[in-house]
Amino acid sequence: MAGMIPEDVYQLTGAADPRLSPDGVTVAYLVWGVDEKENRYRSAIWLAAVDGATPPRRFTMGAKRDAEPRWSPDGSCLAFTSDRDGDTMQLYVVPAAGGEARKLTSLDEDVTQVVWSPDGTRLAFVARVPDPAYAEKDDKRRQPRRFTRLQYKLDDVGWTGDRPRHLFTVPADGSAAPVQLTEGDFEDHSPAWSPDGETIAFVSARHPDWDLHMVSDVYLVAASSGEPRRVTQGGGSFSRLSWAPDGARLAATRYPAVWDEPRHMQVATVDAASGDVRLLTEALDRNCEPYPASREPVWDGGDILFTVEDRGMTHVYRVAADGSAPPALVVGGERCVSGFDVAGGRLVFTANTATALDELFAAARRPARGGEGLADERRLTSVGGAFCAGRELPALERFTAVSADGSEVEAWVMRPAGFEQGRKYPALLNIHGGPYGQYGVGFFDEFQVYAGGGYAVVFCNPRGSSGYSEEWARAIRGTGSGREGDPGPGWGSVDYEDCMAAIEEAVRRFDFIDSERLGVIGGSYGGYMTSWIVGHSDRFKAAVSERSVNQFVSEWGSSDTGWDFKGYMGVFLYEDVDAYLRLSPATYARDIHTPLLILHSEDDLRCPIEQGEHLFVTLRLLKRPVEMVRFPAESHELTRSGSPVHRATRFHVVLDWFDRYLKD
Repeated sequence: MAGMIPEDVYQLTGAADPRLSPDGVTVAYLVWGVDEKENRYRSAIWLAAVDGATPPRRFTMGAKRDAEPRWSPDGSCLAFTSDRDGDTMQLYVVPAAGGEARKLTSLDEDVTQVVWSPDGTRLAFVARVPDPAYAEKDDKRRQPRRFTRLQYKLDDVGWTGDRPRHLFTVPADGSAAPVQLTEGDFEDHSPAWSPDGETIAFVSARHPDWDLHMVSDVYLVAASSGEPRRVTQGGGSFSRLSWAPDGARLAATRYPAVWDEPRHMQVATVDAASGDVRLLTEALDRNCEPYPASREPVWDGGDILFTVEDRGMTHVYRVAADGSAPPALVVGGERCVSGFDVAGGRLVFTANTATALDELFAAARRPARGGEGLADERRLTSVGGAFCAGRELPALERFTAVSADGSEVEAWVMRPAGFEQGRKYPALLNIHGGPYGQYGVGFFDEFQVYAGGGYAVVFCNPRGSSGYSEEWARAIRGTGSGREGDPGPGWGSVDYEDCMAAIEEAVRRFDFIDSERLGVIGGSYGGYMTSWIVGHSDRFKAAVSERSVNQFVSEWGSSDTGWDFKGYMGVFLYEDVDAYLRLSPATYARDIHTPLLILHSEDDLRCPIEQGEHLFVTLRLLKRPVEMVRFPAESHELTRSGSPVHRATRFHVVLDWFDRYLKD
C-alpha cells in the first residue's frame, strides 16, 4: 500500500462544525471535500442521530458550499450559509424535516457568524459593507482608495478599510430585507443575542485611534437598532462571545495584553452591566483559543466549555463560570479536537489524529472515571475511512530533545511510508508557523505527503510555541532598546537551538535517519526560521523557505500587520532599526550556502511577495544555489485553503527540490 501523494489533496475530506439540536437528539455537521474538476472546495450539511441508532444522512444537496448549520431555538429549522446561487455566501433557512431552503439575503459580500434570536423570529449575522465605489467594476475607471487607518487590509480578505464589517438582522421568515445594525469606520464581529432577545453583544474597537492600539472591547446594541454601548474598557482584546442563560454575564475569549506578545488567550466572563472582567483559566497556563479556533466558549449550566492547546494536542475543558472550581478536562486523549457542542445532556465533537481525518463523536457530558475520555463515547461517522484505508499513513513517535541550555524540547518523528528496517532514509525537519502555534498529533497532509515521498519527518515545538507554559512561549521576546519587563533574546535564539537539538537528537536516536541527507522546511515563522538556520548553519543539504519574513524593515510597512511586531520587540521600527535588522535573516544572506528554494504567494498580505524577492535577489547576486517559485492568486493561506491545484503543485515542487539534493 502506497503512502500519500500530492494528488491525494483532491481526496481529502472530513467532518466539521458539529451543532446539536436543542433536545440533544440530532447533530448537524459539515462534510467537506474537494472538486478536482472545478478546482474548488465543496461542503454539505449532514444529520446524525446522537445515539447512533440510525446512520448519518446528507441533508443539503447543493453542488457548491454549504456552511454554518445553526438550529433554531425550537429545533424546527436550520439556518446555514451557502454560495449555491452565486459567488458569495448568503443566508438560508430550511425546515429541519426537509424541504426547500428559503434565501434571506442577497448582499454583495459573504454572510458569516450567524446567530438566532431566542424566540426564533430573527437572525443576526456579520457581513462587510463595501464602499459605493465598488459598483464600478472597471478598475481603470474606479475612484482611488482613501485610507486613514493602519488596519486597512487583511491577508486572505483584501482591502478592509473601505469594506468594514458590520452587524445585520433579518426576519427568519424572509418577510423583510436585512437591516444593518451597526455602521461607521469600524470592524464589528462576534454577535451574541441576549436571552431576552432585546440586546446583541458584539466585539469591536470604536475608541479614538482604535487602529493604533491592539485593543477591542465588548459592546451592546439594542436588537431593534440604536447606538452601541461600550461595556469593557480596554486593557486587552476580546473575541467570541456567548451569553449566560440568565443574561447577566457573557463568556468570551480574551487576550489580556497590549503590545506584549505572546500571552495565552484566556476564557473570561464579562458582567453585562458593569463590564467587570473575570479571567477563569489563568491557573491552567495553556492557550485557550487554538488555531484555527473551533468556536466561542459554550455555556453548560453553571460551567463553560472551551478548547485548549496542550503539548501538541487540542482538548475540551470545562470551568465553573463563578470561578469556584478550576478548569477540568472533558475530552482528552492523543488527538486534536476541531469542533464541539453540548445540549440536552449530550456532547458532540469532531477530532482527528495523525492517521485519521476529522470524524464526529458523541458522548454523555459526564466524564469517565479519572477524567480521561468521556462516558459512553462513540464515533458516529466514517467520513475519511476510505481515504485512510486506501493509503499507508505512518504514525508518530514522540521523543524529547535537550537543547543547548538544557531545556527539554518535545518532538516527534514519522517514518517513511514503506519503511524497511535496516535502510537509511533522508529526513526533513519541519518548523511550524506562528511562532505562537504548535505542531502535534493531528492529521497533517504535509507530513503524510513527505513520508509518502520517502522521507522521515521530524518536527518539534521549540520555545515560542503555544501548547505549553506562557514562560515557554515568551522565551523569544525581543531585546529592542528601552524594552521593559522580561525581555528575551528574540527570534532566532533559543528557538533556533531547540530546532537544531531536535534534528540532532532524531539522528542520534533513530538509526534509520541518514545524518548526511537532511533537509529543513517551514512556512511563515517556520519560513523565517528556515532562512535563519541556513544563514547560521551548513548542517542541511537543502532547504525550503515558504511565505517567510526575511527582512523586518520592509515587512514593517508592506505587511497587513508588520507594525504589530512591537509586541515581540518592545519597540517600533523607527525607535530601534538595528534591533529589526539583527533579527532579519536577510542580514545574514552572505552566510547562506545551502541550496534554498523560496516559495511565496503573490497575493500574500501577511508576508508580502517582496519578502521572498528580497532574499532571492540577494542570493542570486551572490551566485548561491537558489530558486524562487511564485504562486499567482494565492494568499498566506496557500498550504491550508489555497487552490487545490496549487496545493498539489506545491507538493510536487517541494518533493522535486528535496529529491534533487537528498536522494541518490
